[in-house]
Amino acid sequence: MVEEKEIPVGWSYKNLVEISKIKKGVQFNKLDLDKSGLYPCVNGGIEPSGYSSKWNTKSKTITISEGGNSCGYVNFLETNFWLGGHCYALLDLKDGLDKNFLYQALKGVESDIMDLRVGSGLPNIQQKALKGFEIKVPSSIKEQQKIAQILTKVDEAITQTQKLIAKYQRIKTGLMQDLLTKGIDKEGNIRSEETHEFKDSPWGRIPVEWNILHLKKCIELHNNLRKPISAIVRAKIPGEYSYYGATGIIDKISEFRVSGKFVLFGEDGDHFLKWKSQEQTILVNGNFNVSNHAHIVKGNDSCLTEWIHTFFMHRDITFFLTRQGAGRFKLNKQALLDLPIKLPNSLDEQNRIIDKIEILNKSLANYSSKKAKLENLKKGLMQDLLSGKKRVTTLLKNTSL
Repeated sequence: MVEEKEIPVGWSYKNLVEISKIKKGVQFNKLDLDKSGLYPCVNGGIEPSGYSSKWNTKSKTITISEGGNSCGYVNFLETNFWLGGHCYALLDLKDGLDKNFLYQALKGVESDIMDLRVGSGLPNIQQKALKGFEIKVPSSIKEQQKIAQILTKVDEAITQTQKLIAKYQRIKTGLMQDLLTKGIDKEGNIRSEETHEFKDSPWGRIPVEWNILHLKKCIELHNNLRKPISAIVRAKIPGEYSYYGATGIIDKISEFRVSGKFVLFGEDGDHFLKWKSQEQTILVNGNFNVSNHAHIVKGNDSCLTEWIHTFFMHRDITFFLTRQGAGRFKLNKQALLDLPIKLPNSLDEQNRIIDKIEILNKSLANYSSKKAKLENLKKGLMQDLLSGKKRVTTLLKNTSL
């Protein structure tokens, strides 16, 4: 137990069993899950196991996952829900304890709760261990409420930013579908078959101003500039220049062999099997190095380098990989050159499409940066306010709480 001197004046340590009733849920029959159900079924994971028309626990309840890889996850349910057999609920809180403060306090020590897990197969948290878990609690409910109010405000800002990120991601997904299949005319309008001329192609209807070509007709291949890993191992000197492998930067060295704007395709293709969540191509501009496990590609006079990157970032190419031994895949040189690509004939149109996408990417980057800053702010506030290092006493003097 932490020494008494570390407890702020007016605070004390409380076991969870002293301040709440810890109830384990009831296993839900999967056959009763209903896609149109109103109530989430909360079990051992972070997300609901499904939804149902039934519920067994009231809204505004704190839960802690009991089993699985996410056991120890702390949640606050705003609606009635079904408490599953691999989840605990904290009920009947002791008088003088603010529920929102308790949630924030538990969220602040979530990693410590997760450390209570036992078992090597399916980990779980025993109820006895959870009952004995201690948290710091200020005796003043007004202080609890003010701490919870501050942290909740930051949570609300994070949630709002997450919604904006999701919104712009949806906009980008829809716009990308249009831009990479219909393009933009000279007036800046997305084409449609009602207003523009289209033609048949192996990939369906495309604008008459577009073609489908093999990549070899659109690129310059600069694999002669690759620097084998063996050369780095023999004489590595740390430095400022990035050294790229199949999936990104793998080192920094003191010299470079490649200079300019290029697209890198990983040659060892296992990572392509996760193309929806991991980049298939990397756009690099400057001075750098590339291992012999990535192809170095530049657009030619008919194709922008940025277009190659943009197109293949949103095109699954796993079909074109070749198998190398048991379970290994490879994007060899010939497979790379034979990749099909949709190509607007006009470089101006390629630029217009790329500019549109870049505007959305910047918005997403800005909101992602804002979210990261808010999360860091929340982390710092939790460390200060939930430990009592910084008191809200001054704020309480100037509030009606």
